Amino acid sequence: MLWCWIVAGLAALVAMASLRGERRRAAYGKARLAQRAGALPPATVIVPVKGEEEGLRENLAALAALDYPDYELIVAAQAAADIPSGVLPRRLKVVLARGGSAEASEKVQNLMAAVAAARRSSTVFAFADSDARVTAGWLRALAAPLDETGVGASTGYRFFLPVPAGAWSLLRGVWDGAVFGLLGPGDNPFAWGGSMAIRREVFFAAGVPERWATAISDDYALSAAVHRAGLRIAFAPSALAPSPERIGARGFFAWSRRQLLLTRVFAPRLWWAAFAAHVLYCGGMAVATGT
Repeated sequence: MLWCWIVAGLAALVAMASLRGERRRAAYGKARLAQRAGALPPATVIVPVKGEEEGLRENLAALAALDYPDYELIVAAQAAADIPSGVLPRRLKVVLARGGSAEASEKVQNLMAAVAAARRSSTVFAFADSDARVTAGWLRALAAPLDETGVGASTGYRFFLPVPAGAWSLLRGVWDGAVFGLLGPGDNPFAWGGSMAIRREVFFAAGVPERWATAISDDYALSAAVHRAGLRIAFAPSALAPSPERIGARGFFAWSRRQLLLTRVFAPRLWWAAFAAHVLYCGGMAVATGT
């Protein structure tokens, strides 16, 4: 019976720590939202595209209509056939990677080609995903923390909107929302590739291109480079991006498996911490049910 109390006690401690973290995160988010934007340097926004996607036209239109004084939008793809007809807004540049490093993923190849084609006047690189629909203030939110001492990159996150609210779409939203709880004040464990920004000088000084040359995951590679350079990743609450997508059982398991594998390989400490917390939570629930 003693082990039951031990498991329940550990689960309660984890829950209390999570509650404390949520309070700190709420206070941080409130302070960030009240913060006035400082300098808004010229920026390049890069979004990779790979074939038909639900809401793609609307997502790209949102990126072309940002409330930001000086930015260019680049749509990157492997080939012209990867960009569906009728989805591109007028104000953008199209970059075709046409292959690249055989060791890098297709997405990373596209991003590298877009960075190489970015205008010289841009001092900030911002990266978006084609399945997320950003708000008008998204780029302002990402650019703001980059002026702070010790910050190497900034990140938002995405949340899935289950439209319509099918069981598997709802499950993905809840499953993915747990990861959102890792972002908050101080240094963050990762930058999410669909909503992240970095200064051009930091991008090259930290060696991101060298890491991307053999990378499968763009965001984990960039995060590792920033942390290795001794810099922080700042969370920008206003850079959250909804993703109104439907998904079925097959798609959910394929998607979740990929997320778990990428985290297990490229962020093992984060994976093990999440695994331990999950075991404790499940153990605590099992003990409570059994008693």
